[in-house]
Amino acid sequence: MSDLIDSAAGLAAGSSLQTTRAKRDKVAAATQGSYDAIFDPALPGVTLAERLLVALDIALLSGVEPVAAQYRAELAKQTLTEAERSVLTGGPTVLPEEPRLRAILKFSRLLTLAPVEGDREALLALPAAGLTTPAVITLGQLIAFVSYQVRLVAGLRALTALGEPVPGEAGVPVDEGNFVHPATLPPPGEPLRINGYTSETLGWSSWLDVLDVNTARPDQLAVLDASHPKARTSDYYLVLSHQPRILEQRAIVFNAIMYAPGGMSRAERELASTVVSRVNGCVYCASVHAQRFEQLARRNDVIAQVFTEPVGAGTNARERAIVDASIALTKAPGTFSANELRALRAAGLSDLELLDMIHAVAIFAWANRLMLNLGEPVFPERTAA
Repeated sequence: MSDLIDSAAGLAAGSSLQTTRAKRDKVAAATQGSYDAIFDPALPGVTLAERLLVALDIALLSGVEPVAAQYRAELAKQTLTEAERSVLTGGPTVLPEEPRLRAILKFSRLLTLAPVEGDREALLALPAAGLTTPAVITLGQLIAFVSYQVRLVAGLRALTALGEPVPGEAGVPVDEGNFVHPATLPPPGEPLRINGYTSETLGWSSWLDVLDVNTARPDQLAVLDASHPKARTSDYYLVLSHQPRILEQRAIVFNAIMYAPGGMSRAERELASTVVSRVNGCVYCASVHAQRFEQLARRNDVIAQVFTEPVGAGTNARERAIVDASIALTKAPGTFSANELRALRAAGLSDLELLDMIHAVAIFAWANRLMLNLGEPVFPERTAA
């Protein structure tokens, strides 16, 4: 049975790419589960019409028409207010006068186009417009999910257009030889600090009220305990657990993308994630995944390059192809095409590895928009030398 992503990506039943996607069936199932949770008609706080309107707006701004068509079709089933109809007619250049919808769309458009600019003031405009904390979390997850969705669909459509590998066309994985660590960099394990980015361990503080575990519902506690051993003391999980069903599905998507066996190496997934976070300006996510790359690859040279300037980063052709494609899909999903994948295919990546890279880029469109726009990183105190 075709799902949301298969439909928008135009994947035919039994096609080679759908067969490849089936190897990541947990990602597919939880992506559909996330959509079902976010667009549940019974979810209070933000009306279904408001949610669909925001989703359509994001898809149009992103330039991914197949996703826009899906949300346009769902909106046609809704009874809209005059303000909502004006936005639907005017498109993503129109802001209604009605204060609540105006605040929602201003926030959504900011996060879609420039997530690093979604600061505390931008977030707190939503409670000022009458949204409760759970409603703000619904909206934040919605914006982040559709940002993921448009990049996943764009990547899959590009992979379809790339076609089957031609015998002898694909290159072979790059042999890096004996690694010599640059003398100009601290050894792996010691923090990099470049242009405001770092590989040291950071904290994170929410700008919204977090869940009180002493008064939490059983479903909220269950999701916290399933999410992370320290979730009950983590602002990130405590604020997202205001909507536990969405958090649950999102955690499954993330883990299935980042930790699935086979396919692209764990280190390369972490590299793509770090690149996306650097492009989006997410200092917290960049720190976490730079550190994980170092732990897996036992080197930090490419991370130093990414922190310095992501464009052109990479210590070999394979890394440069991963970095270049990650930047392109992050910045412009609407124009992402098979051309952005050809260097990856030439560097020896299989279709499953390409899918893993697309997944990694897409999930950090989601992750960055939560970390950047619901709170801020907390740097450790540094003792002067």
